Amino acid sequence: MRITKKILTDLAIWMVMFGILAGVVFPFFVVFMGVSEALALSPMFFAATLCAGITVGGLNYLIAHWVIRPRLRYLSQKMGDIGTQIQQATYTGDWTSCSPEKCAVKVESEDEIGGCALAFNSLLDAFSESRHVEQAVVNFTHSLSSTLNIEELAEDALAQILAHTNAQAGALVIEASGELEIAAARAIKEPATILESDQIRHMFRDGKEIRFTVPDDLRIDGIVADFKPREICTIPVSFNDVPIAAMVLISSTGFKRGALRLARLFRQGLGLAIQNALAHRQLQRVAALDPLSGAYNRRFGMKRLREEYSRAVRNNSNLALIMFDIDHFKKVNDTYGHLVGDRVIVAVCDAGQRILRGDDVLVRYGGEEFCAILPGATLQNALDIAERIRRVVEETSVEDGDQRINVNISAGVAVYPDQPTESEVALLDHADKKLYVAKLEGRNQVRH
Repeated sequence: MRITKKILTDLAIWMVMFGILAGVVFPFFVVFMGVSEALALSPMFFAATLCAGITVGGLNYLIAHWVIRPRLRYLSQKMGDIGTQIQQATYTGDWTSCSPEKCAVKVESEDEIGGCALAFNSLLDAFSESRHVEQAVVNFTHSLSSTLNIEELAEDALAQILAHTNAQAGALVIEASGELEIAAARAIKEPATILESDQIRHMFRDGKEIRFTVPDDLRIDGIVADFKPREICTIPVSFNDVPIAAMVLISSTGFKRGALRLARLFRQGLGLAIQNALAHRQLQRVAALDPLSGAYNRRFGMKRLREEYSRAVRNNSNLALIMFDIDHFKKVNDTYGHLVGDRVIVAVCDAGQRILRGDDVLVRYGGEEFCAILPGATLQNALDIAERIRRVVEETSVEDGDQRINVNISAGVAVYPDQPTESEVALLDHADKKLYVAKLEGRNQVRH
C-alpha cells in the first residue's frame, strides 16, 4: 500500500512502523515466555523495546537504501542517458553510439532488479532490430527507384533479398504478357527449369507462399551450382492483389526463424517497382515499333544499329546489313489503293521476320523500304538470308477480293569489316547503294 510517491520513503515508514509494532508486542511475548509481568510490562522495558524496534526498522531501511538505491540510480541514469542518445541520433542519423553492445546495462543480480536490466537490454535489441529492418526497407525501396530497367532492377533486388535471408541461391520470376520469365538468377545452373515447376504455377494461380524441406535421401541435380538444397521457399510478389512475380529462395541449411521476414516486407515495394518497370518496358516496345508492320521504327532501328556497329568494332566481329524495298510499290498503291498497299507492306515484313535469325533486327526504314541488321553474319550468311527473303516474298500473295497481288523485292547487302567503313551511317549507305544497283539491273535480285 502506497503512502507517499517515493517507494524508498514508503519502505522506511513501513519498516519503522513494523519496528514500533514489534516493540509494543515484544513485552507481552516475553511475559508469555515466563518473564515476570512487573519487569516486562514496566514503562522502562516498554520504552527499551520501542527504541529497539525503531532502531532495527531504521537500520533495515539504511541497509536496503545502501543495497538497492545505487542499483536503481544506475538503471535510471543509464536509461536516461540512452534515451538522450537515441533522441539525438534520430535527428543526426549517427547511430554508432547507440548499438546494443554500447548501451546495454549491467545485470548485477538475479532478482527483479536484474530482471529490469535484462528487460531493458532486450528492449534495446528489439529497437536495434526494428531500426535495422526499417533501414533495410528504406535502402531496398531507394534502390528499386533508381532504375526502370527490369533486368537491372531484378538483379539488384535479388542480391539484397539473398543477403538479408542468408539464402545461397535464388531467382526472381516475373509474369509479362501472360508468360513467365526469369528476370534474375543467382547460383542456379539452369534457371529456365524453374519455369517448369508446378509450385511456381500454383503460386501464380493461388498467390500463396510455398515452403518445403528437401528430404535427405532426395537428390536434386542440375538446380544449384555448389550445394544440395535443404529448404526452398517461393514467396509471391503482388500488385493490386494479383501475383506478378515470385521470389524463389534456396538454402543449404534451412531458413532460420525470422529469416524470411524481411523478404516478405520487401514485397509491397518490389511489386510496385516491377509493375512500373514492366509498364516502362511495354511503353519502350510500343515506342520502338512501327504500328503498321510491327518492325522497329527508323528512330529506334538506327539506335540499335549504332549499338551493334560499336559492338562489332569493339569486338572485331562481323555486322551485316540488308537493305530491301518493294519493287514498283507505287503502282500497287495507284492500282489497288493504299489499304491494299499497307497489307502488302505487312506481308513483306512478316516474310522477312520469318527468315531472320533470333538476334537479327528488322527495321522499317521508310515507306516500303526495310533494313535488316544481322549481328555476327558473314557476307555469305547475309546473301543467303537476303535471297531467302526475296524468294519467300516472291511466293507470297495478298488477296483483294478475287484478285491475288504478288510483289517482288530488290536487296543490297553490306558487311563490316569486309567494307571498312568509319561509321554505321557509311555501312548503311553502302547497302543502300547496292540496293540501287539491284534496281538498275532489273529488280527482284540481291546485290553486294
